[in-house]
Amino acid sequence: MNVVLFLTLSSAGLFLFYGFHCLFSKGMVNEFRRYGLEKFRIMTGVLEVAGALGQIGGLWNSSLAICSAGGLGLLMVCGLWTRWRVHDPWFAFIPAALLGLINGALLVVYF
Repeated sequence: MNVVLFLTLSSAGLFLFYGFHCLFSKGMVNEFRRYGLEKFRIMTGVLEVAGALGQIGGLWNSSLAICSAGGLGLLMVCGLWTRWRVHDPWFAFIPAALLGLINGALLVVYF
């Protein structure tokens, strides 16, 4: 398996997990309340699931791969900003930073 395929499937799998978690978990309701972003929880979950499905579809369509990687990367920049704004500890930044870097790298590869 090549590196791009591995990164794409890893990112898609993680975003499917986080997206469904965001949509259906009571814990995420509390997290988004803590962030002061309750009204964006559903939208965030839908964007994560849509981006993950777009990454899978992007294996056959490079335009879809570019849009998905760019959108998910931007979503992770927003996640990092949110973590910074609520003064979370540094280790809470790791998932968003890692997924942001992965999607940034995929964006560069697909361009």
